[in-house]
Amino acid sequence: MEQRTIIAENLTRRFGDFTAVDDLSFDVARGEVFGFLGANGAGKTTAIRMLCGLLQPTSGRAVVAGYDAVREPERVKRRIGYMSQRFSLYDDLTVGENLQLFGAIYGLGRRVLRARMDELCTGLGMEELRRLPVRGLPPGWKQKTALAAAMLHRPEVLFLDEPTGGVDPLERRRFWELILDAAGEGTTVLVTTHYLDEALYCDRTLIMADGEMKALDRPAVLMREHGATDMDDLFEKLTRRR
Repeated sequence: MEQRTIIAENLTRRFGDFTAVDDLSFDVARGEVFGFLGANGAGKTTAIRMLCGLLQPTSGRAVVAGYDAVREPERVKRRIGYMSQRFSLYDDLTVGENLQLFGAIYGLGRRVLRARMDELCTGLGMEELRRLPVRGLPPGWKQKTALAAAMLHRPEVLFLDEPTGGVDPLERRRFWELILDAAGEGTTVLVTTHYLDEALYCDRTLIMADGEMKALDRPAVLMREHGATDMDDLFEKLTRRR
């Protein structure tokens, strides 16, 4: 039986009278690249924060890497990598210092950390950035640093909230090569994106609108079922208000 690394069952989150995520259920297999698509306010980030153990659901259940995200949030956090939508590294440190700090937090030994930093910096084309302060970096380079920090410890599950925001098209492809390589090694990846063409990199894609799941399947299957010519057309068909 295929191992399920992420399980969401009737996951719901309300803020007062507003329902940000409404009865969301899905599961993700080990090594799968699972895409979240939705406009701003669709509920993607709220769902990710519940799965990471950072936000308590109003109701429902979330299991990540075998642990309940509500009852065992610290166990979940030790097994995941999380790249948030809002840049969250230290502006006063250099790129290299940020990576060293996160490596130490993850408990990586000096030799392992050095090798992993070399691997990620080469893969992301950021060797020349190591000595530069994060504060002055362009948005795309900050995204590179944040992605490297999230992947340093080879997490079982990788949550990426719009990782390619502000990244130019050529660099986006480099990001995805690294993400797909990690999945090929067994890392489960859940990724949100505003770039609809990036859904084609995903094994399956969940499309959300107004906190609800509108569709879930392989991108090619969804396009065929809904008579869509491409992902933009599919997104419009599924999320437009009637």
